[in-house]
Amino acid sequence: MPFWLGECPALGRYHKGCILQPTVRILGTHGVPAAYGGFETAAENIGLYLVRRGWRVIIYCQRQGNGPITCDTWRGIERVNIEVDLPGWRGTSRFDWLSIKHACEFRDLCLTFGYNTGVYNYRQRLKGIPNVINMDGIEWARSRWGFAKQAILYVNERFAALFGTMLIADHPEIEKYLRTRAPARKIITLTYGADPVHDAPTDAVVALGLEPGRYFNLIARPIPENNILEIVQGFSSQKRGYKLALLGTFRDDDPYHRAVRAAASDEVAFVGSIYEPDRVKAIRFHSCGYLHGHTVGGTNPSLVEAMAAGNPVIAHDNPYNRWVAADAAEYFNDAASFAQVLGDLIASPQRREAMHRAALRRFNEEFTWDHVAGQYEQLLLRYIPQASALAHPTNIGDLT
Repeated sequence: MPFWLGECPALGRYHKGCILQPTVRILGTHGVPAAYGGFETAAENIGLYLVRRGWRVIIYCQRQGNGPITCDTWRGIERVNIEVDLPGWRGTSRFDWLSIKHACEFRDLCLTFGYNTGVYNYRQRLKGIPNVINMDGIEWARSRWGFAKQAILYVNERFAALFGTMLIADHPEIEKYLRTRAPARKIITLTYGADPVHDAPTDAVVALGLEPGRYFNLIARPIPENNILEIVQGFSSQKRGYKLALLGTFRDDDPYHRAVRAAASDEVAFVGSIYEPDRVKAIRFHSCGYLHGHTVGGTNPSLVEAMAAGNPVIAHDNPYNRWVAADAAEYFNDAASFAQVLGDLIASPQRREAMHRAALRRFNEEFTWDHVAGQYEQLLLRYIPQASALAHPTNIGDLT
């Protein structure tokens, strides 16, 4: 194992006679441990997997403030902590710029999550540093961003596709789309993962006024493209004898949120935003089904996590959801078709059991973190000789 000089491992220099590890620097997330979103969860799980496999993993972490760059270690992952004191988009952009600038000082292989600041990736390209970029979904097409931000995302997607050494799509449909942006030879599909849920206490469920096994769950951002209104309308069209646990924040000042509330029967439970992983896992595990209305994007983390808990799924009928859930789901197009599918599923415990088994089977085939992270490792290994040649001079002893 190598011995790094200096107080900060991520800033250290090579010691004479050290043995070199494969090294990757992970950029584009808020950092680890994951407490923000899907990319952070992916970075954490892939990073920990690579550490177990003998890699040196450095993850850039965004912190609030205006102090100097600091470094520490978390579960074997080296963290480069960069403080920024700007809010929202501007803070993220500043963090990405500083992370890329710092990473380029060392010329290690980079793994970047997202293309929101893809224009900055010119630095790796100019220095000949391999940069594998997870291109997320078609973010610029989401209407919720507004025209200005959509335009920024569109331009940065183009730059990331140009500057990236290899582009990762998380779904075959995203790979098809990316082929309009880059040659097929530099695009690969690697999905998103989740942890299996084998058991969970009922306390978190009961505390929300839910009866284990007698409710459906829906976890999604409350925006029109996720079809929450149509699902609530279909669910509320008649008495079900089951509840719908609707996770998320529904504000009185948002017209769409008000419409969802107005459409809801007394069997719809607005349980609020819940972020604690153990509580969310319990809600999934004790649910009799998951309702998924997403219409855009690639492999959706919420859908994968529902399948990891064995949830039968009712999903919006589109190529993204059909590839992920396959025969673990029934599909709908509008409120009326949702109501029909839901009624049929409630009436057939046998069908629910078959979909439960299908969900676990599909999850174990494609979406475990060991499977996903293993695919990432095989991809990254393609670039390790190139990265090592850049980062490590032949005469290591010249560096002190």
